[in-house]
Amino acid sequence: MLRFFKKKQKEEDKKEKVIVLGIDGVPCTLLNRFIEEGIMPNLAGLAKKGTLTDMTASIPEVSSTSWSTFMTGVNPGRHGIYGFTELQKGSYKWKFPNSSDIRSETLWDIAGRNNRKNIVLNVPSTYPAKPLSGILTAGFVALDLKKATYPESAYEYLKSIGYRMDVDTRKAQESTTALADDIEKAFEIRKKAILNFLDNNEWELFIGVITESDRLHHYLWVALEDEKHPQHDFFFDFYRKLDSFIGEMYDRAGDDIPFIILSDHGFTTIKKEVYLNAWLQERGYLKFRKEKPESMEDMHEESRVFVLDPARFYIHKKGKYPNGCVEERDYESLRQKIKEEILSLVVDGEKVIKTVMFKEELYSGDLYDDAPDIVALSFEGYDLKGSINKTQIAGKGFLTGGHTRGNAVFYINREINRKDINIMDVGPTIISLLGIDWDHFDGKSLL
Repeated sequence: MLRFFKKKQKEEDKKEKVIVLGIDGVPCTLLNRFIEEGIMPNLAGLAKKGTLTDMTASIPEVSSTSWSTFMTGVNPGRHGIYGFTELQKGSYKWKFPNSSDIRSETLWDIAGRNNRKNIVLNVPSTYPAKPLSGILTAGFVALDLKKATYPESAYEYLKSIGYRMDVDTRKAQESTTALADDIEKAFEIRKKAILNFLDNNEWELFIGVITESDRLHHYLWVALEDEKHPQHDFFFDFYRKLDSFIGEMYDRAGDDIPFIILSDHGFTTIKKEVYLNAWLQERGYLKFRKEKPESMEDMHEESRVFVLDPARFYIHKKGKYPNGCVEERDYESLRQKIKEEILSLVVDGEKVIKTVMFKEELYSGDLYDDAPDIVALSFEGYDLKGSINKTQIAGKGFLTGGHTRGNAVFYINREINRKDINIMDVGPTIISLLGIDWDHFDGKSLL
């Protein structure tokens, strides 16, 4: 019996491990630049040990969809998250999808079923926390730390260190200095929590996400190139500190444990925000009953098309929506008409829309019917929006940086030869590295 126990213990000790560091909204070209400029020497060393390359994000290229695609390894037609907002079925009320709306198994679900322990920290779209084999504290949008964290002991620790679930972006209305200070505070406590859980808990799969990079880019991207900007030095210092943190995590892991770094999308300078519902109204496709609509509940029953962020077009079909007016026989011709017209959209003499795709080109699975009928992707610099209270088609907002689908980051301390990496491929790669046989993914392992 003792011999059997020792043999079993030895087998368990051989379980493979994987560490994943998420850096929200970081473009690969920026990391390559900072490596060349000597800002990130630790990452430069890691790049020589493995593969640092660009990756393609989800469609649409928003955090809720991309991180859900990462954590499930399947397309939105199976996991069910198409954006940060949806309409409740059978109504026009806003809904903010959360962890209960993710309809596919996550990596930690699969790992837990296979007797692996997990630590999952600050991954977006995991609120409220669900029980798992290990520890989880949710990333944005998380409203209550206790509901965001499992188990209770992890909550007590996080509470004791004054853990921050997110940056207070309202600080941007005070000053760029106030925002930078808050980014710094949130970043420091995030690093402290990640290293504590990494050092003091059992795990086979460890995932920690840094959100502060995304907040930095949205509000202070302009500071990257403007040497006179008051936060120019802060931008570079943030990446120096991120590099040091990457080095700390890697020192704990060593070369033997697979070490993955990824982002959920790239980033670029915003030239203009483009308000697609205003464009639809101008062309007579969308009407509201109020001059200043407050939500889609104010949409007129004669509306034929509406947009949800960032560029998801929904045909207002009869039978699908309470006041839907578009007949099934008119569905295809209307989609084609919208596609042709939106491709001709010009702002400041430049074409805005790069690609328009129909749902059948993008999605498949049990939740396919919930998918947007049309999705538009813009040329870099044009930030597509689903705002309902804009009266002009284009304008400037408070944000200086916006998402790109291309130029996301993928790194692993292994050599890989794939060039066409999609975020959907990362999940299958992790499960394969954990030594688990599971093939119900849409993505393909990179190894």
